[in-house]
Amino acid sequence: MYILMICLTLSAPMGPAATKKTVTLGPNVLVEIEGTKRRVVVEAVVCLNKGPLEGLLTRKMTKEHEYILAGDFDARHLHAALLLAGAKAGKTVQFLPKYSPASGSRIGIQLRYDKAGKTITIPARDWIKDHKTGKTLDIDWVFGGSKEVPHPEGAGKPAYYVANHGDVVCVCNMDSAMLDLPIESPKKFDIRTYEAATVAIPPIGTKVAVIFEVVEEKGGR
Repeated sequence: MYILMICLTLSAPMGPAATKKTVTLGPNVLVEIEGTKRRVVVEAVVCLNKGPLEGLLTRKMTKEHEYILAGDFDARHLHAALLLAGAKAGKTVQFLPKYSPASGSRIGIQLRYDKAGKTITIPARDWIKDHKTGKTLDIDWVFGGSKEVPHPEGAGKPAYYVANHGDVVCVCNMDSAMLDLPIESPKKFDIRTYEAATVAIPPIGTKVAVIFEVVEEKGGR
């Protein structure tokens, strides 16, 4: 598979350890390596700051009307970067014959941007709240990994990675999602659980670095 080939190439020995290294996977997607720590960084911009949400991060020119952030990147590169950072892809949500939540490595997400002349970093969950309780999101995403399907243009084309349709980091269960919440959520727009925490989100167009890190489970992974 294309994604696996990238990761095998970049996982080769990288020489003596430096204070900090970066590996670019593709436009606007890189892995930062600092000792034993690895994090993935995706460059994005704020595209929505109020209303019901389908997710946190989408691709440019896809679902900006339902996601807070959009970036000009290939979702396959982000998938590969997460693998290089030590994440393990699980399974996307299943709806039939019965509901089964998405699974995979837990991923913590932080957002870094400039505010009033200072660079700040906050948990991505602070930008998402329950529309009934007003409380911010209190659960991490999991790396379901999306999936590949035959290319819509037919034979001779490479397999299509469906997260590239826009479902990159979701809060509303999608079987196409790369990262999803491991809890059941309604899909109807008028009853969605989460909405943008408007007062916490900077103006539309603000540049944001989206930082992904594997969350170590208690007792080891």
